[in-house]
Amino acid sequence: MPQQRAFSLTTGTAFVVLIALICGLVLNGLLQLQALGSQIRTVVELHNRKIDLITQTQVAAHLRTASLFRMALANDPFERDAYFHEFNRGGFLVGSGRNLLRQMGLSAAEQRSFDTQTRLVNDIEAIQAQVIDLLNAERSADAHRLLVQEAIPIQEAFNQQLADMRNLYLQDNLSAQQLAQKTYQNTFLFTLVFGISAIALALLIAWRTLRAASLRSRLIREQMAELEHSRAALREEATHDPLTGLANRRLFYDRLHQAVRHAHRYGGKVGILYVDLDRFKDINDRLGHHVGDAVLTEVAKRLTVNIRDSDSVARLGGDEFVMLLEGVQGRQDCLAAAHKIEQALNGETSFYGFDVEITASIGQALYPDDGTDEDALVRAADAAMYRVKSGCDSAQQHRLPFQ
Repeated sequence: MPQQRAFSLTTGTAFVVLIALICGLVLNGLLQLQALGSQIRTVVELHNRKIDLITQTQVAAHLRTASLFRMALANDPFERDAYFHEFNRGGFLVGSGRNLLRQMGLSAAEQRSFDTQTRLVNDIEAIQAQVIDLLNAERSADAHRLLVQEAIPIQEAFNQQLADMRNLYLQDNLSAQQLAQKTYQNTFLFTLVFGISAIALALLIAWRTLRAASLRSRLIREQMAELEHSRAALREEATHDPLTGLANRRLFYDRLHQAVRHAHRYGGKVGILYVDLDRFKDINDRLGHHVGDAVLTEVAKRLTVNIRDSDSVARLGGDEFVMLLEGVQGRQDCLAAAHKIEQALNGETSFYGFDVEITASIGQALYPDDGTDEDALVRAADAAMYRVKSGCDSAQQHRLPFQ
């Protein structure tokens, strides 16, 4: 009892320490992950948004210049008006993108780049206005020359400024990612130390607990195995003959019931062979019950190997066996099966040094000709067996169409 109290106290203390370690681990992880999350939000919500705006501005600027080219090449006034609307839409996108970028806040380096872009945008807009005027004056060749010589170089300079600013944001992203990686490494190392300590303590507790409970667990397993073995033995005993291993009366009647139901539903037939060994009582009385048991076991083997996989054999008791023949076509199939069983059983066999001649009387019954339920079929087959044994139907088993 004192040892049990000491074990419980030690285990409880170890669990408290383990819980404290886990709580510290969780708290540290939450704090570090909060800092890491803040850094990631800076990268995702600010820098990536600026990169998207710069990309939008670049696409809009290209759209604006391309619209001017199409206007210079178009001869249809309506087509030229459509390109003019597209040109205006591109200008609106360039302006809105730059306004949003300025509203998000700019560093000193970003502001310098933004001011340079503003001057370029003003130059581009001035040249584009000249191109529009030339197009309206039907001077397409001059408009095309102005686009190629002045508008496109300034547009390329503007795009380069946007690319430089985007590269700046990408560099900021990289710096933030490196900082996040460093924070992650610190969190990982700290978590690893706490985790190893918690795991070591947990393993120690588990080892001591398992060691104390091993005897009880082994006892429970042995009891469960014994119980399962007993249950399996009871199930086997309830449905099988202990001597021959064949199905007993209870299991046979259950199988016969299922076969009759199936035959009734689908219009089929079911055959029964009732096998009774001849002079078996004499074998028991003269040679002993051990020889009689050996004969019964041998008969069970011969019956089992001489039936189809779909058929079944059962021992009803004593020297009486019964065979269930499913899916037969008629009485001739039953007679053929009875003839095959007679040939398998007939002959002398040695048991414990005694030569024993095994013969049997076999009666047959057919569903639904001889009965429509299990009891009627078994009674009909039993009656047919007694007629064969008495000699009334001894020749019937041998009058088969193939002989």
